[in-house]
Amino acid sequence: MRNHPARLISRKRDGGALTGDEIADLVDGVVDGSLGDAQLGAFLMAVCCNGMAPEETAALTMAMRDSGRVLHHDHIHKPKIDKHSTGGVGDKVSLLLAPLVAAAGVAVPMVSGRGLGHTGGTIDKLASLQGYRTDLSLERFGEVLDRCGYAMLSPSAELAPADRRMYATRDISGTVESIPLITSSILAKKLAEGIDGLVMDVKVGRAAFMTEEHDAVALMEALVATGRLAGIEMSALLTDMDHPLGLAIGNALEVDEVLQALDGSCPDDLREVTLALGVEMLLLAKVANDADAARATLQRLWNDGVVRQVFRDNLELQGGDPRVLDDHSLLGRAPHVVPVEARHAGFVADVDPLALGQLVVDLGGGRRQPSDDVDPHVGVVLRKVMGDQVQTGEVLAFVHARTQAAAVAGAQRVALAMRIGEEKRRRGALIKRRLA
Repeated sequence: MRNHPARLISRKRDGGALTGDEIADLVDGVVDGSLGDAQLGAFLMAVCCNGMAPEETAALTMAMRDSGRVLHHDHIHKPKIDKHSTGGVGDKVSLLLAPLVAAAGVAVPMVSGRGLGHTGGTIDKLASLQGYRTDLSLERFGEVLDRCGYAMLSPSAELAPADRRMYATRDISGTVESIPLITSSILAKKLAEGIDGLVMDVKVGRAAFMTEEHDAVALMEALVATGRLAGIEMSALLTDMDHPLGLAIGNALEVDEVLQALDGSCPDDLREVTLALGVEMLLLAKVANDADAARATLQRLWNDGVVRQVFRDNLELQGGDPRVLDDHSLLGRAPHVVPVEARHAGFVADVDPLALGQLVVDLGGGRRQPSDDVDPHVGVVLRKVMGDQVQTGEVLAFVHARTQAAAVAGAQRVALAMRIGEEKRRRGALIKRRLA
């Protein structure tokens, strides 16, 4: 490092600001190891306690982006727009959104993550498609993007490598919640994809990373401001994660729901969020004049089967078996499926997404540690949602499990998570705020 790290750390500890060159020097130290573990932890804690000015956060983001390869896709003469979600339960939007927006003439280079804890990951969902590969070379990633309009890539060590060490250190140093550190971690990897614009889906609610709306709004504002300072177009939606999104929770089960949605059978909430994010992407790409025109285009492409064909093209290019589009049984199935029955008549008064997400992890469908294996077939499929009327003994959901005992125990937990009341209650707004 050109600067003595202790001087930079102490200045940040005392509430001072760092220059772009000083931040870049720190990030260089992260990558080459000249910034020690204790020093990195101290720097992250100083940022967590004192925050960063917008210009500092942008400088940190761009230094992390430039710590590895930065893609450009100059051979693709289309606007390149991506979407990122802060994570939730049942959130399979990316699998629908990428082919939908690609069908509208926008290139979607999407580097996605694996699930950890109760939140599912796009890469884990795609892994339930037999043969589908997300470990593409960066060159192949660009080729797939060019040929079918979107490409799905698991995290690459070549993109924003500084984030890998910083993220791991945040996890053990109590600095995960810092908004500047969250912002730079998300955007560094996205900027390295070679995008012109990014739409953020910031979740808020019981099963979201940000459970309080004021925290989620602060994150939205930081992401949009930092992305713009870094030179890309940005917009963000604040969306509900007080309830599961869609009906399926669990990797292969969610893919099955996506395949059904491609054929036109899509839960209302999943359709609404997917279209809302798609509209934002088309507006950033400037391929639609207004939101109504963008929505009409997306609905037409979805209804006409064009999106299904784009999904098929990508499936073939990334090694998947296209027969699964017509035969969903190729996804496989858990050995034991147990119904959850209503204990008394009334209305579904709540569907607790955190309880259901934690159950899927306990069934083996998620990770407690990054190295954990994931069973793609286990999970929960809802048959009733908040506000639905039910009779005693009517099926509320199905639990898919590896053993009968796990399925029965899981059914008991689902029954507790789906409270039945005497009054009909409606779910709140799915799209809570927009920032553009």
